[in-house]
Amino acid sequence: MTDDGQAPARGMSRDERLEETIPDPQTMVPLTGKPGSGRRVDDQAFVQRIDAMIEECGGDVGTFEGKLIRDQITTSLKLIYDKRGTGELKLLTAAFKELRYAYQVFERYEEQPRISIFGSARTAEDHPDFESCVVFSKRMADAGWLCITGAGDGIMKAGHLGPGAASSFGLSIRLPFEQSTNSVIAGNEKLINFRYFFTRKLMFISQCDAVAVYPGGFGTQDELFEALTLVQTGRSGIVPIVLLEHEGGDYWKHWENYVRRSLLGYKMISPEDLNLFHVTRSVDDAVEHVQRFYRNYHSSRYVKNDLVIRLRKPLQAGDVDRLNEEFRSLVKTGKIVQRGAYDIETECRDLPRLAFTHTKHGFGLLRRMIDRINEFDTANDTSLHPSEIY
Repeated sequence: MTDDGQAPARGMSRDERLEETIPDPQTMVPLTGKPGSGRRVDDQAFVQRIDAMIEECGGDVGTFEGKLIRDQITTSLKLIYDKRGTGELKLLTAAFKELRYAYQVFERYEEQPRISIFGSARTAEDHPDFESCVVFSKRMADAGWLCITGAGDGIMKAGHLGPGAASSFGLSIRLPFEQSTNSVIAGNEKLINFRYFFTRKLMFISQCDAVAVYPGGFGTQDELFEALTLVQTGRSGIVPIVLLEHEGGDYWKHWENYVRRSLLGYKMISPEDLNLFHVTRSVDDAVEHVQRFYRNYHSSRYVKNDLVIRLRKPLQAGDVDRLNEEFRSLVKTGKIVQRGAYDIETECRDLPRLAFTHTKHGFGLLRRMIDRINEFDTANDTSLHPSEIY
């Protein structure tokens, strides 16, 4: 929950994250081994048969969602023409099924904010990082958050012990070693088993409102850099990313030294990218960092080339002017304005907005802009009822 008792929403809705275009049926290829022969996907009679099946199942091919379902079907059928091997077909099928099931599970808990917690499976239960994670995850659960971890032992188990199974998701990965479902989440309806790391990581990032990372090995670093990369490139909604360890630890000190000296020092990243993460050894500071991110920031989306930042409460006019002065490099044309919802928007229409034509880069600076928005006093003290947040 935020400091005013409100729950954050994921940065962009499922629909808003989808920016891919639907292929033109005229560009689709035949479904047989010989180009130009056999049934063609773009054959009008064949498309009508696909549409009829979609309609029979309750879909509407006149909607964007219906066209996406049609595209999924035709893409699957094109695999016949492609002559994909058994192994490739098994991978595609398993990945699709895994994602569908995972979305079903998460959808049952749409109304609660979620934090993904990463860390080593090898962290012993008497290690101070384990103890810190138990306390941190419990504090987040007490504030109304659900905790997502990898379902194994070590930090993953600590991230379940704190909140308990009722406030936990477990995303398990099938490995030939060191990975078994921990005793807290075993048998729970929110335990999801994955065969592939890429589908598992997609759910970790797409379904969370914040990320907390404890020390770990290759897998933990992979998950951390995945989160940082997606935010840095604008491929996911901006969320707070906190790097946490026990008092007196130096893991993240050495990690940040590498980032500053090797990545920033060799100009592999920009100075503003350092805004994308927050290093701390304090549970209190970590909890406060996550909650402060949603003090007034609610969520964001693009409407064509305009970035729309939804706010819980409007800003003072002078503070909007300050944003224009401090973050003008993010604006391609025009300026940052405070306004209501665009006509095309269907979600959170009652929330005030900041909008501007974004350069589509500088997301580390945009992360700093969100902090600045949350630092301002709002134009009024009217609190939103939780039902108005979603």
